[in-house]
Amino acid sequence: MTHTDWSDVRERLARLSAHPDAGRVFGAKAHRWTLEPALSAGELAELEGELRVELPEEYRSFLLTAGRGGAGPAYGLFPLRRVDERWAWEGDGAELTDRDTLHQPFPHTRAFNPAGALPEPPDEDDYDTVEAFNEAEDAYWQLHDRVVCVPDHSIGLLYLCHLGCALREALVVTGPARGQMWADDTAEGTGFRPLRDSDGTRLGFARWYRRWLDEADATLA
Repeated sequence: MTHTDWSDVRERLARLSAHPDAGRVFGAKAHRWTLEPALSAGELAELEGELRVELPEEYRSFLLTAGRGGAGPAYGLFPLRRVDERWAWEGDGAELTDRDTLHQPFPHTRAFNPAGALPEPPDEDDYDTVEAFNEAEDAYWQLHDRVVCVPDHSIGLLYLCHLGCALREALVVTGPARGQMWADDTAEGTGFRPLRDSDGTRLGFARWYRRWLDEADATLA
């Protein structure tokens, strides 16, 4: 197996942290440019045993040689913690990762929107009373949640960070898109999509993380 080299990451983070305008980088005040300690080989083996799946290599090697969470894209990488005798990720949206089904394949290879088949939300102008509109609106959002807010859509996705406003980014752990980074934009009504580099290629974890480092350097240059 080819191992990704992360040996420069902590030095780059230290340099960025020391910049007088380091706080201008989006999310920096949350993660403070700090990576938590890396996992030991034994801890990683324990984690993967609980999950019943081997994590994609780029993220796996990051956990082993760089850190278990902290400084990273947006508000930072969700850190790994021992919770109730099990490993879990912590952060705003980290609970969307279903550890019990993470070994099951994420079936998608193209962007998809669970809300795409829903009717348009009710328009208040179409109702004679506020009460009738409120009833229709409540019914619509109940339908929306039954269709969109179900864990089946994110089986095989490991949520790694949030961008605010309930927007998150996740790593595909299993399935045909294994190793790719995807956006969960369901909060904006646009569903799930693979993240792409400036040339259109899909982002894996390493390029996703290093692109963030490069953008931070450019912001502070």
